Amino acid sequence: MAIDRAMLDAHEAGLVPPTLRLYRWSGPTVSLGRFQRAEDVDRSFCAAEGIDLCRRPTGGRGVLHDDEITYSIVAGVRDGVPRGVSASYRMLCGALVEAYRALGIGADLTGRPRGERAAGACYLHATHADLSFGAAKLSGSAQVWSGSSCLQHGSFVISRDVAKEASVFRLEPSGAAALDRSTETILGILGSRPTEAEMVAGIVAGVARGLGARFDEDTLTPVESEAADGLVGAFGLGDV
Repeated sequence: MAIDRAMLDAHEAGLVPPTLRLYRWSGPTVSLGRFQRAEDVDRSFCAAEGIDLCRRPTGGRGVLHDDEITYSIVAGVRDGVPRGVSASYRMLCGALVEAYRALGIGADLTGRPRGERAAGACYLHATHADLSFGAAKLSGSAQVWSGSSCLQHGSFVISRDVAKEASVFRLEPSGAAALDRSTETILGILGSRPTEAEMVAGIVAGVARGLGARFDEDTLTPVESEAADGLVGAFGLGDV
């Protein structure tokens, strides 16, 4: 989360070009939205199961990151990203549609919002920032802007442990059933697991096609790395 924020700040300062970052988690981790209550998560269960906790620089509800590849895109108005949440989501999520197509999945922008208002789990809700496969939620995204630069990040979920996710977010049996019924995964659609190399290649090619861009592989700049080191503490949840 600190790296994503550092990338956003560096782009807004004009130090880096638009960036697509793909990453995985060292272990299962819950990220809470910037303003979400920590009480939405069963922290005792997380501690017992070895699930880490952090807070995102973006809003929205909680996400259990586990068997997935996470993406972040940093770009801005000077790169052609329109101002306004709806317009920018439409553009950037359109590029994600192309990424899923490159993986052999016919994803679509979610047509209408849905969800239980009180639930803290992101995947129990669908918004215009999401992608769907049929009626099922496939992928969620969240944004934050800094001046004229935007950070959007989200997940390409390979498989989901519904029981674990339900326990993390204190879902009643009806909520767990709704989570199982209303979501889909890459493994569930394809019937087989793509390799990490296949997923990375597909995501990069699809997003590049969707944005009309070309990506050159690189590493963080020293400015981004130093800034990220200094931001790590800002995205923890503190002690229970």
